[in-house]
Amino acid sequence: MELKGVTEVSQGNTALQNFAERLPRTVTPAIKRLSVASLIGQGVLIVSGGVVRVTGSGLGCPTWPKCTAESLTNTPEMGIHGFIEFANRTLTFALAAVGLVLLVMLWNLRKERKDLFWLAAALLGVIPAQAVIGGITVLTGLNPYVVSLHFLVSAALVVISMLLVNRAYDRTGATAPAVARPRPIIRQLSVVAAATSYLAVVLGTLVTGSGPHSGDSTSPRMELDGYFATRLHALPVYLLVATAVVLVVLLWRNGRGDILRNASLLLLGSVILQGFIGYWQYFTGIPITLVIFHMAGASLMLTVATNMFDVALNRGRDALAAK
Repeated sequence: MELKGVTEVSQGNTALQNFAERLPRTVTPAIKRLSVASLIGQGVLIVSGGVVRVTGSGLGCPTWPKCTAESLTNTPEMGIHGFIEFANRTLTFALAAVGLVLLVMLWNLRKERKDLFWLAAALLGVIPAQAVIGGITVLTGLNPYVVSLHFLVSAALVVISMLLVNRAYDRTGATAPAVARPRPIIRQLSVVAAATSYLAVVLGTLVTGSGPHSGDSTSPRMELDGYFATRLHALPVYLLVATAVVLVVLLWRNGRGDILRNASLLLLGSVILQGFIGYWQYFTGIPITLVIFHMAGASLMLTVATNMFDVALNRGRDALAAK
């Protein structure tokens, strides 16, 4: 009996070794596609969370981890709110599956491409935490502070995913092309752009928490003056716009194909679009459709701001710049 057990363990180890041997030893197109899928999926998750909130479906599944005390999934009796909330939960598990597959495919590269492997590990590690925070959100009756934390973790996942994409495509990091490092002023402004973008997103949760779309009619709101919260949220946006304009001016001469110039143009275009949507929804009574577009814009802002500082700080060599 003992010999049989040893044989089974040996066979199991051999199967794992054979499986590991078949895993990629270079960054394959599949790995690149999975990194992009993760980035897009995290953005969709933010938008779907916005849909849950503005449709009043935050307690569509009134308990957690099950949707009801008896059912893991939503039931027909729960109507559209149950469907919307459960779809949002399902997307989280789908993204966890993508993260797991990506990490497994990077297993043989864990030493040569530590940057990719540990970013994928961070992605996979944060997603379950996001699910737990989502559960706490439901169990606390959509406490606005917990809802804000839930959103900010999603924002962090977008940032991690963007870094992962850049490294998978060799745009930044140790495997990026050997080019001259950007001037200090470009690097400094890129950090300011990212910091103000992230700060605007954080302060945006105060606007949301004190606004009308709570996720459920019975949910509490932050006891903040809505006008003050909106003005506070706008302050880093003004600085971000100015920073993006200066970056575009400084990088314009680099030409159309320059990765830094393109990053700055994406940043400027995105912040202008997001600002336009923000003011439009503010002056039209915060309609549901514009709120959803604003959530999509927040995901886009996180992506392009992260890309801007990543290509400015993690690409290029000082030695080349000195020549």
